[in-house]
Amino acid sequence: MPVDHLLDFDGRVLSNLLFFCNFAELIFLYFMGKTLFEKIWDAHVVHKQEGFPDVLYINTHFIHEVTSPQAFDGLRKRNLPVFRVNKTRATADHNVPTKDQHLPIKEALSRHQVEMLTKNTKEFGVELYGLGHQYQGIVHVIGPELGITVPGMTIVCGDSHTSTHGAFGCIAFGIGTSEVEMVMATQCILQYRPKTMKIEINGKLAKGVTSKDIILYIITQISAAGANGYAVEFAGDTIRSLSMEARMTICNMSIEMGGRCGMIAPDQITFDYVKGREFAPKGADWDKAEAYWKTLYSDADAQYDKVYSFKAEDIDPWLTYGTNPGMGVSVKGLIPKVESIAANEQTSYKKALEYMGLEAGSKLEGKKIDYVFIGSCTNSRMEDLRAVAEFVKGKKKAEGVEVWIIPGSKQVEKAAIAEGLDKIFAEAGFELREPGCSACLGMNEDKVPAGKYCISTSNRNFEGRQGPGARTLLASPLMAAAAAVTGKITDVREMI
Repeated sequence: MPVDHLLDFDGRVLSNLLFFCNFAELIFLYFMGKTLFEKIWDAHVVHKQEGFPDVLYINTHFIHEVTSPQAFDGLRKRNLPVFRVNKTRATADHNVPTKDQHLPIKEALSRHQVEMLTKNTKEFGVELYGLGHQYQGIVHVIGPELGITVPGMTIVCGDSHTSTHGAFGCIAFGIGTSEVEMVMATQCILQYRPKTMKIEINGKLAKGVTSKDIILYIITQISAAGANGYAVEFAGDTIRSLSMEARMTICNMSIEMGGRCGMIAPDQITFDYVKGREFAPKGADWDKAEAYWKTLYSDADAQYDKVYSFKAEDIDPWLTYGTNPGMGVSVKGLIPKVESIAANEQTSYKKALEYMGLEAGSKLEGKKIDYVFIGSCTNSRMEDLRAVAEFVKGKKKAEGVEVWIIPGSKQVEKAAIAEGLDKIFAEAGFELREPGCSACLGMNEDKVPAGKYCISTSNRNFEGRQGPGARTLLASPLMAAAAAVTGKITDVREMI
């Protein structure tokens, strides 16, 4: 409500208003601080009506081959164009092979979906970073690295891990196929405003503890449903000390605790990362953009619906043992005993342990593993690959362990080769492949065989996620590298 409207109230309206609330409280509510989420959301609301979802304008819409075909068909049936093609970017990532990408895709369904993306984007005039393109890669990796993702935006994609882009101070969330069509047709989406949550982490991380450990720890503490219905802002001096790659890992997995999106306020680390990238603002446009970005923070008196606080010193190298990301434990910890689990969850808990072939009360440290997957939109950036290469340099993988390193994009692959990381990986017996979602979700040729244990840097450990019967243990790239070298779950702190 504008201030001049408050001053123009006549006595009758004012008396009615005071019947419901104290006038001073009304003034306070109007002038009270806003959260980062509220500032960005409010700036993008096109239309608001009580009892209905907001009409929210979308700055950038990312699409890929899995959730876009039906949306394009919907436009075709209604004889509609993509409303703003310059706000839509497409890439092939989920179904693509990570070996011999210059050859036809072997799996029929994967080949069909990638071919349909090529056909649809050409017909509707959408720019495509397909196989062979210098910008091809995982959709949530290429946006930030190309400077398409910048602070203050609203971003959607038909993929739940769109929350990754929130690391830049964006509202970014996954949408369904019908919503993909809605955004294609209007550049807007109908959305109810979520509640707000702040998760604050303060203190200094121990050596060998990374952002992946932070987010796995948080999910374990609040559960895989602990943030249902919330937009989550991560704050605190631990978060502010992290690189952009590390921040992206945390926001990426805000979905794994049920969050609608995850966000981190932009700062100088953000601006330095974005500046000079291919599609980032340049010259005077940069100056104007940066001035606006510096206003994107939660005010000191902003109110959240829920707040959590954690200490960095309490976080160890972390990994999952079950079949949802909330089932996690310190590398030095024990798998919880059944009686410590809520009574209404014990049946599913036992089922998860049975699937994983693990026993309650036992430890994961020392558990033999078969596969190591380092990749996905969670941990496939240059910082991740550099950390793994530095750790394994001069070492060899354990006998009987298969190790896949999947760069998040062609840009990451090119940079890794330029820095000689490919040679370090080859000498260690690790296989550096081509970009794609790979074994994160088992929709392509990269699948973990049934019954085999894979320590994975991806984001989900659901039954069959990495292939029918595959057993997934989520961990950081450093923990994955340590397991690759020793052939078992190992506390990486003891090897640094």
